[in-house]
Amino acid sequence: MSVSGSLAAVIKEQLQRALDRGCSFADVRYYEEDSTQSLVLYDGNLEGNYRRFERGIGVRVLKNGAIGFAATADLERIPDCFDRALANAEAAAALLGFPKDMGSEKPVHGTYKPPFQKDPFTIPLPEILNLLNTIDRQLNEKPVEHRMVRFHFQKRHIYYFNTEGSEIERWVMNPFANMTVMARDKENRTQRRSYDLESDGTGSRGFEWVENPAAFAVHADRIKSELSQLLSAETLPPARRDVILLPGQGHLQVHETIGHPLELDRILGYELSFAGGSHVKPQDIGTLRYGSEKLNAVVMVVENSPGTFGYDDEGTPQHQYYLIKNGILVNVLCSRIDLGEANAKAGKKVVEKSGASARAAGFYKTPIDRMTNVCVEWGSDGTLEDIVKATENGVILDMPVSWSIGSNREHFHFGCEIAWEVKDGRRTKVYKNPTYQGHTLEFYNSLDMVGDRSTWRLIQVPNCGKGEPNQIMEVGHGVPVMRFRNVLTGEGR
Repeated sequence: MSVSGSLAAVIKEQLQRALDRGCSFADVRYYEEDSTQSLVLYDGNLEGNYRRFERGIGVRVLKNGAIGFAATADLERIPDCFDRALANAEAAAALLGFPKDMGSEKPVHGTYKPPFQKDPFTIPLPEILNLLNTIDRQLNEKPVEHRMVRFHFQKRHIYYFNTEGSEIERWVMNPFANMTVMARDKENRTQRRSYDLESDGTGSRGFEWVENPAAFAVHADRIKSELSQLLSAETLPPARRDVILLPGQGHLQVHETIGHPLELDRILGYELSFAGGSHVKPQDIGTLRYGSEKLNAVVMVVENSPGTFGYDDEGTPQHQYYLIKNGILVNVLCSRIDLGEANAKAGKKVVEKSGASARAAGFYKTPIDRMTNVCVEWGSDGTLEDIVKATENGVILDMPVSWSIGSNREHFHFGCEIAWEVKDGRRTKVYKNPTYQGHTLEFYNSLDMVGDRSTWRLIQVPNCGKGEPNQIMEVGHGVPVMRFRNVLTGEGR
């Protein structure tokens, strides 16, 4: 631990004072650095150049079964910050529904640092702009009418302490990148193709990833070509077909209909006022058939991904575990704070331990249950072309344009950028404006083919929104190509 000795001494003194004042638990997150940088080049013009730096401390205490939280950027006022957290807990205790309980854990001591080579925040701005302009010039070609290239970088350096004696130091480093091309079709409607920086789970996670042509810039020619095909394409006619999801679309399907409904605070009803709840009940954990036997959803620890950070904001070490195994719901995304309530409401122990899902979007935000790397395991049904050859009447879909999700994540409707029709084992033509919809459990029970390792991609999501006040969090989703049978696709007029 390299945090200054005097600051650590103040924090530990205040943690002991919280125990002396009747708290059963307290923890502190000190953000020594929380930096973000975003750059947007639109039609060759620098439309956005934003850089932010934050530093401060967040205090959480548990007293009389209620959580109290407070934060400050003034490190001379840490005792005052603890006083406010204690006062908030005492006020919340008067309105308590189900008493909170952190349980007990052994102290954790550790350090986590992701394996990046080039820190984006040390790269001179002209060098970053030169890379953006190089990619922009690749996109600036007919029939493209408008084009956009975006970089977004995150870096955090965080210290964690709690009353159990845990002391953790960790870094977060995430680069995100996106390129989009747009043009009007023959009906004067805008079509687009885009690409988000992704990986096969074995890459790196510094600036070297963004500047690697094979990881990002190589996709410029492909999306231009596919946009050109969309401009003369017909709209996907409505019908029931098999749907083959590429990872560019499959990751959002997993995010919205597996990730969010399996967050324990949603299951317990704490997210109903914003972005909905969950169709899953505590007693469903361990018994609910969520999908076919082909479905295996896993919380993965993948070093080069935004969902891997070593330890969560309660100090729990990250670990890999199944959420859905052979189609059966076996676990949920959870922190320590809600385990007791979930098991009590289920009438039995359905969740054994924290899933290391407590995450906060800044020092002034309290941790809540968040996705990390919610992934689908690759299968044994071959490559994308193997799955196409096995499909008589289907459509391949990629990249979301729009989405509408049921209030409890029980059903969904997605619009995508592009579709390739599949007839008798062959790709035949491109369709524009494709959509598909379904009911979550019915849809996953129709999963009958899962692509192999070659089809698996880890997609980065920089902007998952949740909570009230809202918190924007980065997550990752590793997904293979997946085929679902007899899905309602397209829109009737």
